[in-house]
Amino acid sequence: MPKLIGIDLGTTNSCVSFMENGQAVVIPNAEGSRTTPSVVAFTKNGDRLVGTAAKRQAVTNASRTFSSVKRDMGSDKRYTVDGKSFSPQEMSAMILRKLKEDAEAYIGESVTDAVITVPAYFTDAQRQATRDAGVIAGLNVRRIINEPTSAALAYGFGRGEPCKVMVYDLGGGTFDVSILDINPETIEVLATAGNNRLGGDDFDQCVVGWLLDRFRKEHHIDLSKDAMAMQRLTEAAEKAKIELSAAAEAVINLPFLAQGSSGPMHLEAALTRTEFNRLTEHLVNATRGPVQQALDDAGLKPRDLSRVLLVGGSTRIPAVQDAVRQITGKEPSRNINPDECVAMGACLQGGVLTGAIHSIVLIDVTPLSLGVETLGDVFAPIIDRNTPLPCRHSKVFTTAANFQTSVEINVLQGECANASGNHSLGRFRLEGIRRALRGIPQIEVSFSIDTNGIVHVTAKDLATERSQNITISGSGNMSREEVDRAVRDAEAYAAKAAREKKEKDRTAENGVRDDGAYDA
Repeated sequence: MPKLIGIDLGTTNSCVSFMENGQAVVIPNAEGSRTTPSVVAFTKNGDRLVGTAAKRQAVTNASRTFSSVKRDMGSDKRYTVDGKSFSPQEMSAMILRKLKEDAEAYIGESVTDAVITVPAYFTDAQRQATRDAGVIAGLNVRRIINEPTSAALAYGFGRGEPCKVMVYDLGGGTFDVSILDINPETIEVLATAGNNRLGGDDFDQCVVGWLLDRFRKEHHIDLSKDAMAMQRLTEAAEKAKIELSAAAEAVINLPFLAQGSSGPMHLEAALTRTEFNRLTEHLVNATRGPVQQALDDAGLKPRDLSRVLLVGGSTRIPAVQDAVRQITGKEPSRNINPDECVAMGACLQGGVLTGAIHSIVLIDVTPLSLGVETLGDVFAPIIDRNTPLPCRHSKVFTTAANFQTSVEINVLQGECANASGNHSLGRFRLEGIRRALRGIPQIEVSFSIDTNGIVHVTAKDLATERSQNITISGSGNMSREEVDRAVRDAEAYAAKAAREKKEKDRTAENGVRDDGAYDA
């Protein structure tokens, strides 16, 4: 049976887990840590660094170091190094390959399959981009599942008592909240909501802005265009944020931050938790709306919840925990590790897929509404958000002009009443409609979503029985040809890196023998 791992591909840190003796076990990386920084860097001689090594040299190599790539998944953004352009999928694949290799070293066997988690509020394009990243990394991606659902699976696995749980997931770059009904044999997602542009990175940037302002006022110099200084400020801001989770004050000391006419300039500042809370209050408040939306969609009140689970490193911020208490009236549960539970849940879902676990069924939902564009830039939903998967729904539409013989179907995902305010998943045309006055033809549009979240759309003229369909399975901004090319490039680089490592190891071994260290 192929080895399967569960991967939490995070904005700030990533984690990998596998099944051992019926339990999900977190795999430490080659550096001995249980999480791996989601950072990729390119050295001056073209070598790639991933994880701790990449993060360690970020200050001295700021322009060739890339982090928080997850926020760009599903977009057309490119990262250019030495004249070569990389997509977010290719960057993420480098992180996934590092996790795969660490897992293989730990398990002692080749790893082929994976379940990878994504924020619950990821669009179809972002999900497909994540799947593509896994393929480029050499993985057979068995399932893409939502991070809060995965965390709830880790929490609920093996528990006997039924309960309704809220998962409040605030990570490095995204925020999700899901309401789940956990029973001994089923875990059912009742509702989900979130914000794909809200996370710990935004808290860090608030502190960076505060530091920039202080330095500008003291020295009359703007550091925002200095890449190395900005990297130092960002690292200091993240460190201060972490310190303020336990302390009332964090001292930030950055010597030689800039050079002026009178010599080197330094930055020293004391950031109190009170000031930090003031700077980031709007971010904490931004989580309240999605929480209320999820409760409303689930038809529940805060008193109906049995537990509130905190997931993601940013939930360690005291102001965030206070907000959760205020919103729900409950003390957040701390009996899961917020950094590891998502990967563990993904691994457990892998156990269900491979048959290693038989005792639990996971019922997820579609996070955003799906529909089509109609006359006047109107979005007509066909599948509403939070519909359980798999599902199939249909609606009947008609023509907008007399004697119209074809219609274009624009498939949309989102919650905006205006079609232009939503994300287009694809377009296709239904030809051969029976000629008639507008409003007479009956065109049935059907949507279906399978358990992998793949969307299928069919349009049929009920009079002629003519139909056309589209499968939304490649909307992640990379064509199949581009993915195949990226796979070949990744494999070629991995083989080259392996040869170079083998040569270095042989050289080092010969050097030791030459100096007589092993002589009796």
